[in-house]
Amino acid sequence: MSNTSPNGLNRQLGLLGLAATGICSMLGASVYVVPFMIQRNVPGIGAHVLPAFLFAALPALLAAMAYATLASAMPRAGGSYIYASRSLSPYLGFVASFSQWFGLSIAIGVISYIIVPFLRDIAFAADAQALGQWLDTGWVRVSLALGLLWVFVGVNMLGLKFYERTLIPLMVLMFVLGAIVIIAGFSHTHDDFIAGVMAREGRQIQSLPPEPLSLSVFLAAAALLFSSFIGFDSIAQAGGEAKNPSRTLPLAIGIAILTVGGFYMLFTIAVYHAVPWNFIADEAQIKDITAPGLLTYLLPAAWGTVILTGAAIALINDLPAMLLSVSRLIFAWAEDGIFPKSLAAIHPRRHTPYRAIVLSGLMATIGILGSHFAGDFFLGIDIMVTSMLVNFLLMCVSVGYLPVKNPTLAARITVMRNRKVQLAVALFGSLLLSGFLAIHTWKDLNAPVAAWYFHSTPIWLIVMGIASLIFGYEYHKLKNSGADVHRIFGQLPPE
Repeated sequence: MSNTSPNGLNRQLGLLGLAATGICSMLGASVYVVPFMIQRNVPGIGAHVLPAFLFAALPALLAAMAYATLASAMPRAGGSYIYASRSLSPYLGFVASFSQWFGLSIAIGVISYIIVPFLRDIAFAADAQALGQWLDTGWVRVSLALGLLWVFVGVNMLGLKFYERTLIPLMVLMFVLGAIVIIAGFSHTHDDFIAGVMAREGRQIQSLPPEPLSLSVFLAAAALLFSSFIGFDSIAQAGGEAKNPSRTLPLAIGIAILTVGGFYMLFTIAVYHAVPWNFIADEAQIKDITAPGLLTYLLPAAWGTVILTGAAIALINDLPAMLLSVSRLIFAWAEDGIFPKSLAAIHPRRHTPYRAIVLSGLMATIGILGSHFAGDFFLGIDIMVTSMLVNFLLMCVSVGYLPVKNPTLAARITVMRNRKVQLAVALFGSLLLSGFLAIHTWKDLNAPVAAWYFHSTPIWLIVMGIASLIFGYEYHKLKNSGADVHRIFGQLPPE
């Protein structure tokens, strides 16, 4: 019996492939860069990164519960779009998912761009100075970032079997090499690090006690660290290609967020256990820093090269998983008729939405160029955080409103079926995510930048305005064609 659906997609992704999609979308810059570069982006967080990380996990967990619940009832490609459009309205579904598509596509470009400095550091660690200097050249960095991006666009276009055979081995290698960082961090102390800096640079540093922390700084850091938990949603976007989806989608979401959350905590504790927080804070003000770069003061050159390679692999892993996610959103819009229908085209042999994948690659290309010319990749991360906070907020609202708006689909829920629990998740998730969104927006609008377009909020609002115009045009065109829009947006797309 064929697994090919009427829309041309294949249900080929098993539990491991789905979990790997979520895990690889979450791990990468989030663990190797953000917990340390946050010292620049949120000055004053100091030694309190881990508590902020733990607080950031709470709304992420509630959002994951919302996603798992909705995925069990509506296992289709373009998950978040389907969930909000059937639970709330077609417009809110499109806004939620367009926000997600834009933010994650930009993030794919940012990740592609910051992979190259890791390759540069590997070259320096291997004493290939000339190669390292060449990789640090502007045009080389942009060219290699574009090359890496489009290689993984190709991986996605070749089909799910090729995708899984690429992603799963890289995920295993990423965890093995990441474990070296954890072991190294717990095996050394601040005194070891101070001695290592003196031996290597002749520089005297000290380990300072934690400083008092203001609530505003703590909340701003937590809102940014929330970005580290973004990625499990990519599992939902693959809902049209999952085997036994009502079971495997929620299970994969749970596996991904628990596995990655545990890894984050161990990794962050290990690095701050070995490296004084004040050294990280000082270094972050003058240059880009990473976990492997910090641990090179403690480890022999060969081990430094190994953990740098692990970081590069973790970042590379983000690309195929996130490209799968964002391309399925485009496919779902086009399949419903609120985006050009041609973008729902499926390759007859590979069973992939190849045009949607290419369009997502083009948006990620803009992310690469934007990171280069802005000179600060945190702009792209800020855009992604705004986008995903809006998306996750609407997912929580959808859990609360689905039984009211669409009781037929609500009856299909197999996870978190108790109505009181659903309402509790919807309420507390909405409150926390709204608070995080307000804090993140306030921080962004008050950040000292050279020009208005270096603020993520106005960029996001402009994109949402464009999205609204696109939706209005396509929706009215769909209605004028005689399509029954109430039927289309009241039921699931074809299996």
